[in-house]
Order: sequence, then structure tokens, then C-alpha cells
Amino acid sequence: MLSTGTPPDWASVDIAVPRPSDRLPGIGMAGFRQSLRSPVDIAMVAHPSVTVLIDLSEGAGVVCESRGRRERGSVVIGLVPGDLRAGGCVGECLQIRLEPDVAATVLDAAPDLSGTLAPLADVWGRDAGRIEDRLRTATSWDERFTIAAEVVGQRLRARRPVEPEVAHAWRRTLTSRGQVQVDSLAGEVGWDRKRLWSRFRSRLGISPKRAIRLVRFDHAARLLSTGHTAAGVAAECGYVDQSHLHREVKAFTGLTPSAVAVAPWLAIDDVAWPTSSPTHHPATAGHHIPRRR
Repeated sequence: MLSTGTPPDWASVDIAVPRPSDRLPGIGMAGFRQSLRSPVDIAMVAHPSVTVLIDLSEGAGVVCESRGRRERGSVVIGLVPGDLRAGGCVGECLQIRLEPDVAATVLDAAPDLSGTLAPLADVWGRDAGRIEDRLRTATSWDERFTIAAEVVGQRLRARRPVEPEVAHAWRRTLTSRGQVQVDSLAGEVGWDRKRLWSRFRSRLGISPKRAIRLVRFDHAARLLSTGHTAAGVAAECGYVDQSHLHREVKAFTGLTPSAVAVAPWLAIDDVAWPTSSPTHHPATAGHHIPRRR
């Protein structure tokens, strides 16, 4: 297990996000700088993206743990990693969220990463170290976001994207907030259910049905974190009843809905990822936003 630590005091963490004009479709980025170097221990709640966490700290840095696997430094966290925790003496890190169809192109190993985490060096080889060095020598978060966008963009252009049918099925799953049927997705792209299931799972590392559940859970978790009642969230997100919501939250996090509602990571979700928050208003998006609570 991770060494003893406490949830981060977000008042001591500055959070930077790219300008709206610099954001790329299917890609989110946020930079974190903690002024107090005391050890932290934080539960990270599953969301429908593959995460590239680039550790820019000096010294021991970030430690991530999931399903008995423990990695130090920069990592790639696949979809549905289970009980995921991050900790250590975190000074600075850059987090990149890649939607699965983008991750399948940017990360050659994306389908194999579902349910686990891996060192970034295992995925990007020597490029990982070179990218870390460039990011560390950058003089501002703006420059770091530009470097990261350049790296991701180069990989996107150099590799073959997923099939349009798979990309469409994913986008519909996301825009519907997980309230769509697999048969409907198959019909929209002109495939039968079996073919959609096979190609979707092969390219994104997750079945269409599980992707629907993950996206619906993500929306529910965000609503819980903004103060909505479990009963109201269950109704809005299309769960059969409150017990159904409870089972799904437990399956994805090991926590109860009430525990997810106060999860430390979700407490800053609307700041770090302003365009994906269910309560997002354009005024909350910004270039550099220090969180003060």
C-alpha cells in the first residue's frame, strides 16, 4: 500500500489548464503544482478516459497503485483501473486525459491497458524520458501545454485512426451520457451487434456495454460530487433505482455513493476539467486557475 499521507489541501495546489483556443478534441490537460511538499494519499475516481500522468516533481515524486500493482513516476492509467490511488511527495505533474478512440491512436498499447496501469516508458519507450526533460525545462504551463499538444498531435498524425464506426459509437456513448443501447449504436453505424462488439473491444479495450456503464457512472459521480441526492442522480442517469446506482458505484470504485460524493479528486474536477463538468459554465473556464477553498 501507499505510504501514509493525507488527502491534498487544494488551497495549496495551483491548477493550470490550457486556454480554450488551445484545447484539442478528445484530449484534456491540466497541470498541478503543490506548494507544500508533505506526503499525500488520494483516491482517484474512474472516468471514461485513458490517463497519461507525467511526473515533473523533484525527488521521490508520484506513486500510483492499483490492483496490487505499484508504479513510481510517470504512468499511463487505462480505463476502469479499479481501486486507484495516487500519493507520495507530489510537487508538479501534468495530467493528460485521452478519450479511448484518441488513446487507441496516441498510445500503441491502449487496448492492452484497460484495467491496469503501466510506466510511461513501457508505452512510449525512450520518447518518455525526452518528453519529461522538455516539460521540466519549460518555463511556464503554457509552454508545457504546447509541448504536450505537439507530442500528442504528432502521434495522432503519424498513426492510423480507429474506424469511423468505432469513433462514432464512442462519441454517441459519451454525448448520451451512457443512456444508449448497444443495438442502437450498431444500427447507427450499419453493423450488427456482434461486429460492433468485436471491433469496439479490439480497438478501445472495452466492450460497448461496459463503456456505456462507465460513461453513465462518470456522469453520476460528477452529479453526486456537486450535491445532488443519490435518489435524484439515479433517476437522472437512467438507473433502475437507487440500489442500482449503489451497485454500479461500488463496482467502479469500491465506495458508496455518499463516499464518492466527497471524494477529494472530484472536489476539483470542475476546475481541472472545466469543459466536462455537468455544472460547467463558460465563465469557469480559464487559463490559470489557483484553487482556493
